Amino acid sequence: MSHMTYLEAAVVGLVQGVTELFPVSSLGHNVLIPALIGGSWASDLNVAKPESPYLAFIVGLHVATALALLIYFWRDWIRIIGGFLSSIRDRRVETRDQRLAWMIILATIPVGLVGLVAEHPFRVIFGKPIAAAIFLMVNGVILYCGEKFRPRASVQADEAVIREWDEAMARGGAGSTADSASAAAHAAGHQAVRQQEIALAIQADERLSRVGYAQAVLIGSAQILALLAGISRSGVTMVAGMFRGLSREDAARFAFLLATPVILAAGVLKIPDLLGPLGNGVRGQILLGSVLSGLGAYVSVRFLMKYFQTRTLTPFAIYCFVVGLGSVIYLGLIK
Repeated sequence: MSHMTYLEAAVVGLVQGVTELFPVSSLGHNVLIPALIGGSWASDLNVAKPESPYLAFIVGLHVATALALLIYFWRDWIRIIGGFLSSIRDRRVETRDQRLAWMIILATIPVGLVGLVAEHPFRVIFGKPIAAAIFLMVNGVILYCGEKFRPRASVQADEAVIREWDEAMARGGAGSTADSASAAAHAAGHQAVRQQEIALAIQADERLSRVGYAQAVLIGSAQILALLAGISRSGVTMVAGMFRGLSREDAARFAFLLATPVILAAGVLKIPDLLGPLGNGVRGQILLGSVLSGLGAYVSVRFLMKYFQTRTLTPFAIYCFVVGLGSVIYLGLIK
C-alpha cells in the first residue's frame, strides 16, 4: 500500500500554498512534481489514483489555503458577510458590500455546480502528467494573451486606480508639516500602513461592486477551466476580469475573493476522506503539509496584491509555457 513521507508532505504542501494563488496552477504542479521526481513520489502522490491517500492530503491543503485567504482578507469578509446578512434582513441590495456579496455568490455558482458533477472525471481523465504539462502550456498562452490583448478599458482602469492612489496620498498629507508627518510615520509605523491598506481595499471593493452581476458571473465562470490540472484558477479569473474592463490589481483582488469560498468548499466537502480510511497513517503528514501550505498561501497573497499594482502576468506566462514544454519533452521523450 502506498504511503506518504514527511518530506513529500512538506514539499508538496509548500508548493500547493504558493501555486494555488500564483497564476501557475497548483493542481498542475501537484501532478507534475511527483511524476518528474519519479520513484516512490510517483506512486505515493498520484492524484488520479482513486484510493490514494494523496486525495486526503490535498483536502487538508485546500482547507489551509482557504484559511490563509480568510485571515488575509478577514476585514473584507466581515464587511461582505455583513452586507449579505443586511441584504437578507432589509430585502434589498443597495450598498457596496451588499452588491459585492451577491456578486461573489452568483459568480461562484457555475464552478460549484460543474465541480460537483465533473470534478472526479476531470481529475481521473485529465489528472495525468502529460495532460497536466500540456494544459500548463495552455495556461501560459492564456496569461500571455491576457496581457498582450488586454482591452483599453482595463488599461484605463489601471490609470484610474493610480490616480485614486495619488489623490488619497495627497489628501492624507494635506495640512501636515514634513516633521510631523515623519514623526507620525515613525510612531504609527505598521498601523499606518495597515490603515492605508484598509482604505485602498474599500476603494477597490467600491470599484468591483460597480461591475454588475452578469459580468461577475462571466468572470467567475472562468474558474471552471481550473478543474483541468495545469490551468490556474487565479490566472484565468484575472484574465477574464481584465477582459471585462477591470484593472490588473482589481482583477487579482476579485480572483482571490472568488477563490476563497470555492477552495474552502472543495476542502470541506472532502473532509470525510480526510477523517476516513484514506487519512489513516498520513494525518501527521497532512498536518505538516497543511501548516506549510497555509503559510505559503498567506505570504503569496501579500506579495501578489502588491505585485499586481504595477506588474504583469507575463513572467508567469513564460514560466508556465517553459515548464510545461520541458515536462512534455522529459516525460514523453526522455523518461
